[in-house]
Amino acid sequence: MILKDKVCVVTGAAQGIGRRIAEKMLAEGAIVYGCDRAEGSMQALADANPAFHPLYFDVTDQQGAKTAMMQVKKEQGRIDVLVNNAGVVFNKKIGMILREETELMFRVNVIAVIELIQLVSRIMARTGGGSIVNIASVTAVLGSPGQSAYSATKGAIISFTKSSAKELAAQGIRVNAVAPGIVKTERFEELYEASGDKIDGRIGRIALGRLGEPEDIANAVCFLASDNASYISGQILGVDGCASI
Repeated sequence: MILKDKVCVVTGAAQGIGRRIAEKMLAEGAIVYGCDRAEGSMQALADANPAFHPLYFDVTDQQGAKTAMMQVKKEQGRIDVLVNNAGVVFNKKIGMILREETELMFRVNVIAVIELIQLVSRIMARTGGGSIVNIASVTAVLGSPGQSAYSATKGAIISFTKSSAKELAAQGIRVNAVAPGIVKTERFEELYEASGDKIDGRIGRIALGRLGEPEDIANAVCFLASDNASYISGQILGVDGCASI
C-alpha cells in the first residue's frame, strides 16, 4: 500500500496505460481522480471502487482543467500526485506529416501538460509538496522512423520534466517521467493488427523479448509517485525491455 491515502490525479484514465495506472494506484491505497474527455467512459470503475472519482474534461481546455483541479482541491484539500498520461499520436513519415495533426499532438502532449503542472504545482506548494509523473516515450530518446513529430512532443516532455524538477524542488515537489517502449494496449492492437511482420521485427530488437504491458508502466509510475522515491527527481525512467528500436 505504497500510496495509502494519497490523492492522485491521472489524465487519460479511461483506457490503456492510464486505466491501468488508475487501477494500480487504487490497489496501492490511493484516492484516485481519473480524467478523460469521453463522458461516462470511467463509470464502471467508479461503481466498482468508491475511492475512484471520474472527472470529464478535455486536457486542452484550460478552464475545464482548472475547474476539475479546483474540484479535487475542494473535496480532498490537496493533490499529492499528478500523472500526465493523456496523449495523442499520429504515425507519419516525413513528407506526409500534416500540420493540424502536429499541432494537436503538441496541444495535448505538451501544452496541456505544462498547464496542468502549473495548476497542480500551486496546490501542491501550499500543502507540503507532491509528486508529478509525466509519460514520455522511448522514441524521444532513441528516435523512431515514422514518428518524428510525435517524438518531438515527447522530447519536449523530457526537457520540461528535467527543468521543472529543478524549479519545483524548493517547494517539495518532485517531477519525473516514465518513457515506455512498445506497450500492448488497445491502441497498439488497432495500429498494428495487420502488421505482424513489422511488430515481430521490433520485438526482436527488445532485449527482454516481449512487448510491454500496461502493468509494467503502472508499476513504475506508482513507485515514482510514492514516498519510496522521495529522493528521486528530474529522472527519465525507461520502461522498454532494454529496447533498441
